[in-house]
Amino acid sequence: MRSIRPLLAATGLVAALTLTATACGPDEDAAAKPSATGPAAEQDPAAGLPGDLGDALEKHGVDPEKWKGGEWKNWDKDKWLRKAEDFVNPVIDGLWKPDRMASADEPAKTMAAGDLSAGQDVSDPEPAPVPAKPEKLPYHRHAAPVGKVFFDSPEGSMVCSGTVVKDPKNPGRSNLVWTAGHCVHAGAGGGWYRNIVFVPSYNDQGKNAAQLRTAQPQEIAPYGTYWADWAASSGAWISGGGPTGGAGAPYDYAILHVKPEKGTKSLEETVGNALPVSFDAPEIQQISGMGAWGYPAGPPYDGLLMHQCVDRPGRLSITPGTPTMYRIGCTMTGGSSGGGWFVAGPDGKSMLVSNTSIGPVTSGWLAGPRLDDDARRTFTMMSDKFAGR
Repeated sequence: MRSIRPLLAATGLVAALTLTATACGPDEDAAAKPSATGPAAEQDPAAGLPGDLGDALEKHGVDPEKWKGGEWKNWDKDKWLRKAEDFVNPVIDGLWKPDRMASADEPAKTMAAGDLSAGQDVSDPEPAPVPAKPEKLPYHRHAAPVGKVFFDSPEGSMVCSGTVVKDPKNPGRSNLVWTAGHCVHAGAGGGWYRNIVFVPSYNDQGKNAAQLRTAQPQEIAPYGTYWADWAASSGAWISGGGPTGGAGAPYDYAILHVKPEKGTKSLEETVGNALPVSFDAPEIQQISGMGAWGYPAGPPYDGLLMHQCVDRPGRLSITPGTPTMYRIGCTMTGGSSGGGWFVAGPDGKSMLVSNTSIGPVTSGWLAGPRLDDDARRTFTMMSDKFAGR
């Protein structure tokens, strides 16, 4: 197997992710922070839900209080909100307890060789597997913007990965998280998932399952838990995404706008860092190294530890007429879905250019979408929606 050390040194990705200081670290008592306030958390006295979420639920015939009491578990077709404008995600205090986080499953998007046959004429050769390396501890000093995305689906509690990204309309105060479309929406077969939260630097000290059972809350979620109050994905994923990615795989990305379950400070201020998103990455042949970060949860991994892979990317074509995807050698499995893919920018610092979308059953490589003009428009729409908030 190829060594990844030369690529690590060449790209400078690890150095770019390292934080020299954080605005809020694991030593602070998250429980002492006040409840969220501000435009995203204004209370609707009639419904007891933030903002206009009560009205949004009632529009679809859902009783807001019943939703918080367990109605969210109803996945009947007429109750599974699907359209882009239908996203609702009311905060349910204390829902995501440490044991619930630890038991969340991974929504693997694995593909057999036959799934790729249609696009092989424009795909580069399959890369050799690159062993995933555990991230250095503690995570808040080496990769604080990377975290886990938890959500509920008809199959139960699920987990993906995500990255804190910069918000052009809220410089230094971003509340945006980049992840995969299939981590927030079921694609052609369903609608928006529920109870979506983001936990940056999850399991900051890299504890095993037994140790986590007695860990302090700040060791599990050093920056707290952030609920998505809006989500955006591509229309192509919503209309064409499938169990193995399908025709929607080249468009399998999503952006979350989040707010803290407790506290008032923005996500970027709290974490101390956020990564820029680039929609103008160089051509694949010009990229010497691309890194993927995430929390793999499928065997042989258990989802508790952050890992990384760095490799020279190639092209992968899924369906004729759709954009080619990035592909790198990497042994990470499901659970790493949605984790950011980074390259070094002109200034030597990391910028996000993709996210983990699909991989083979054999777990030897990963593929992610190339962020095009549609991705730029989706991201800009999200930034504009929350400008100044």
